[in-house]
Amino acid sequence: MVALTHTVRAWATALALAACPLTNAAPTEAPQDSALVSPLVSQIAAQLAQAKGVRAQFVQTQSLQAMQKPLVSSGTLLFLRDQGALWRMEQPTRMTYVMTDTGVTTLDANDKPMARGARNAAGVAQVSRMMRAMLAGDLSALYSQFNVNAQGNASRWHLRLIPAQPQLAQALRGLDLTGDTYLRSIRIQSANGDETRIEFTGSTRVDAPNAAERTLLGAP
Repeated sequence: MVALTHTVRAWATALALAACPLTNAAPTEAPQDSALVSPLVSQIAAQLAQAKGVRAQFVQTQSLQAMQKPLVSSGTLLFLRDQGALWRMEQPTRMTYVMTDTGVTTLDANDKPMARGARNAAGVAQVSRMMRAMLAGDLSALYSQFNVNAQGNASRWHLRLIPAQPQLAQALRGLDLTGDTYLRSIRIQSANGDETRIEFTGSTRVDAPNAAERTLLGAP
């Protein structure tokens, strides 16, 4: 259960950061200080915005203070800009996380909903919505929550995000993102010393989900 709880929280944070193209829509609200927006961050956003969706394989490694050995899991990710994301964990246990605007649902190996704590689910959904808003083109959501250090160029970049809000800093020490045309890795450092790293491979563009995926995402 410890591993499951940390996985849900980490993946909720990663939803808007994981192999996800940003929309081409203009920001709904300007950052508090437009001069703070890095040109490189704008370039990365525009580059990732070229795809409606992404399908990729992932390997997640979690180093938890409560565990002597790292926890390693792997599976596939489907992200669709207008509908949400499906994280299918295949190893060591089959499980699926469905993330949409309405929240996060955990499914078992037979795609049946699993019981979950309401408090944890609400927190996961809140983080998910905030991150998705950022990737919807609202850079103010990024700069109002994090101090951003961008390095490299559009073909090989690294973003270091440090929480700028005390409430966020209580749970999160920082985020590191690297990528090129797609996001290639995420490192999530928790304030308690836990660390989650997610590596993405085989990323390809997707225009629409298949019938089964549409059903899981609640699409008609």
